[in-house]
Amino acid sequence: MTLTLPAVAKLNLFLHITGRRPDGYHNLQTLFQLLDYGDQLHFTPRKDSQLNLQCNDPTLQGQDNLIKKAGRLLQQHSGCQLGCDIVLDKKLPMGGGLGGGSSDAATTLLALNALWQLKLSNQQLAALALKLGADVPLFVTGYSAFAEGVGEKLVPVNLPEKVYLVVTPPCHVSTAEIFQHPDLTRNSPTLSLESLFNSPWRNDCQPLVEQLQPIVALTLQWLVEYGPCRMTGTGASVFAEFPDTASAQQALSKLPSNCRGFIAKGVNQSPVMAALADTEFNN
Repeated sequence: MTLTLPAVAKLNLFLHITGRRPDGYHNLQTLFQLLDYGDQLHFTPRKDSQLNLQCNDPTLQGQDNLIKKAGRLLQQHSGCQLGCDIVLDKKLPMGGGLGGGSSDAATTLLALNALWQLKLSNQQLAALALKLGADVPLFVTGYSAFAEGVGEKLVPVNLPEKVYLVVTPPCHVSTAEIFQHPDLTRNSPTLSLESLFNSPWRNDCQPLVEQLQPIVALTLQWLVEYGPCRMTGTGASVFAEFPDTASAQQALSKLPSNCRGFIAKGVNQSPVMAALADTEFNN
């Protein structure tokens, strides 16, 4: 039997970098908004230990794909001898700051935990997830959240479920390059959540990315005609809020021809949680 689960995108509604750590990582404060849009994965369990991955984008099928890394990590942690055939229907752009790879990895951990009947708690899975990347615990936990540390200290929040237009210009932004760049803002003050909610929201990575990738600045110039807009994560995707789907659809119909775009609703709980609860593997 095949288990099909979503792997949703996230937006950083704000992203403040408060310092660089001795290990080279950065401390930050950010507000993660989960969306009801993303990739989809299909999991068919195997009786042997093989992990096979197929994708509508063949470039993502290598051994270093986070989906395979997640599967191998779970095998090593649990000693499980089972495997899985995994098919990824990739919809989210790579290098967009939408967390697609991290979300795919998180959905893989959740799915294989259920399929292999490992019965690990979400807390145990989130601890494992951090070994795969700073954003992966967010998607394992499955709630929109305020985050500190490198993004792993999560406090679930209830946000207004707004409609967003997300636009990705034709460029790829390397997260590692942005965080290693000498011109990145790294000294934002650490604020309380209440102060952050009452301050203008911004992304500390945005000025640098606009400088390195002028097409991101041009895309923001187009999007700002429809309302306040920002970049998510380290980019290149940008987003704006809309009062309803119809007005977002109107803007999407005028999307610059070199850009990709989608409309999504912000959600406080990831659809993967409901999908998992409905499956016989968790009953």
